[in-house]
Amino acid sequence: MYKGRYSVFKFNTRTLVATAIGAALFTVLFMYVKIPSPVANTEFHTAYAIGSFFAVVFGPISGFLIAFIGHALSDTFLWGSAWWSWVIASGVAGFLFGMAKKWIDSESGVFGLKEILIFNAVQAVSHLIAWVIVAPLLDILIYSEPVNLVFAQGFVAFISSAIATGVFGTLLLLAYSKTRTKEGSLE
Repeated sequence: MYKGRYSVFKFNTRTLVATAIGAALFTVLFMYVKIPSPVANTEFHTAYAIGSFFAVVFGPISGFLIAFIGHALSDTFLWGSAWWSWVIASGVAGFLFGMAKKWIDSESGVFGLKEILIFNAVQAVSHLIAWVIVAPLLDILIYSEPVNLVFAQGFVAFISSAIATGVFGTLLLLAYSKTRTKEGSLE
């Protein structure tokens, strides 16, 4: 269901609190719940599932802030400073996840096959843009990183993040939809 041009960009107190909670969860998951990949400095992160869940429920601004802040904080806590090209790419992914809110009404209690397909198409394209385009280009522009390395890292990050988000993000949204009352239901 398309909900109008600007409804996905609403930001209120509820969204602010959810964004803070989402950023904290993202930070912890990004730091501690990951599996290393064979390509240097890339991991299989479950944090994007949390980011995508909050983005679909609360919109693209929340999604951007959760992923941007969560990634920046985890980098800073772990390494002493953030790797800004990838922090920005995380924010882009989070923002794009939130665009699914246009077609998925998370409050309706409906998250069926159509919504699962929409969510996974949006999250996969979001990861593709963030990790195969934004992160490598910013790595080259900001840090003068080798082209072959950054595109290899970006491709691995895209695949691993899309899989993690596809599995865990879908499960989170399914579980959340079960807590919502369907329109017209007496339950």
